[in-house]
Amino acid sequence: MLEPATLCLAPDGTPFSEAYGDVYHTRTGGLGQACHVFLGGNDLPRRWQGRDGFVILETGFGLGLNFLATWATWRADPERSQTLHFISCEKHPFLRDDLQRAHALAETGHTDPDAIQSEAAQDGTAPPESSRAETQLAQAILNLADTLCLHWPTLTEGRHDIAFEEGRVRLTLLFGDASDTLQHLPELADAFFLDGFSPAKNPELWSAELLALVSQHAAPAASLATWSVASGVRHALADQGWQLKKTPGFRGKREMLQGRRSEPNEPSGE
Repeated sequence: MLEPATLCLAPDGTPFSEAYGDVYHTRTGGLGQACHVFLGGNDLPRRWQGRDGFVILETGFGLGLNFLATWATWRADPERSQTLHFISCEKHPFLRDDLQRAHALAETGHTDPDAIQSEAAQDGTAPPESSRAETQLAQAILNLADTLCLHWPTLTEGRHDIAFEEGRVRLTLLFGDASDTLQHLPELADAFFLDGFSPAKNPELWSAELLALVSQHAAPAASLATWSVASGVRHALADQGWQLKKTPGFRGKREMLQGRRSEPNEPSGE
């Protein structure tokens, strides 16, 4: 039986999961994290430009900010792919009202200015331009978030397909345990957003078995990105043939992880 998530807030106002004891995104902004880690980490929008279609597979839908940021970025790109298909797993989806409340927090600028300044001072990231870009993106997704909530499905286990932009943007939500829902997924993905709660809090979503199942859905030349650089995650992904590298993380986090598959006819390895 599907158990919905309950929206709670940490003392600083960041959306928080009591079930997992972890926040849904960095306190310095979920939209900025979506852009830096998941879009930037997968070299988007460049990689979808000029293509007929582009498929993204995400391991934790959560508040949907990665989807909304991706949709907004795709919409704003004149060279965007003809279609965008965003597939996301979620074991504990939000009820519609809680999802709307969570989006309101993000869209009204729940980014903590003091946190941005202190974390930027620590690692030298987050120039003022990034904060302005995040604010602009938050404005761009206002209507998109409302549209998502309007089409939010009944919380039943299994696959839910939602079409936007006259069918050019498709959102597939896989409600339930990812180890079950991914077994029946026929699509291959061009990019992966690995975004569950931390491996220490939600080890099942980062297990070698689950990452092997995720990797089975990789298209040739696929890429991945995640904020986690845990050694167990890196080893499990490397065992599945991913070529990995650490790159600068988002505000206050020193590193993130990027991965890629070999191009067709390109030998694997360094």
